[in-house]
Amino acid sequence: MFKGFKEFVMRGNVMDLAVGIIIGAAFGKIVSSFVGDVLTPLLGLVLGKVDFTHMYVSLTGGTYATLEEARKAGPVLTYGNFLQAVFDFLIVAFAIFIVIQQVNKLKHAPVPVPAGPPTTKTCNFCASTIPIKATRCPNCTSQLPSA
Repeated sequence: MFKGFKEFVMRGNVMDLAVGIIIGAAFGKIVSSFVGDVLTPLLGLVLGKVDFTHMYVSLTGGTYATLEEARKAGPVLTYGNFLQAVFDFLIVAFAIFIVIQQVNKLKHAPVPVPAGPPTTKTCNFCASTIPIKATRCPNCTSQLPSA
């Protein structure tokens, strides 16, 4: 059983997947930091000094000075965090789109296989396609000249 598991894990696809997941997790942290620490504050500044992480609606109906106070009072709908997660997703999706576009550009077009010698010819009398070795056309029964 251990030998079978070892063979499974050491396959190329499994190792590629593991590397992809690890790199994806690290890339996700970079994007989250970019969105949370750079993009969202700039967007908040442009929109009039809005801090998305403190945007919420208290479901208890009360008004609170801070998010922490609202959470202590009861359930809170933190839509600012949701907006930040949407920004994260859009940036990751765009980055993946750009990477895949570049990978597709780098892929070489398959080399066309050179065509072999012809296997058919055209009948001089009825213009139908016939095997190259034919001496008589099966469609019009004309005698064909030797090649």
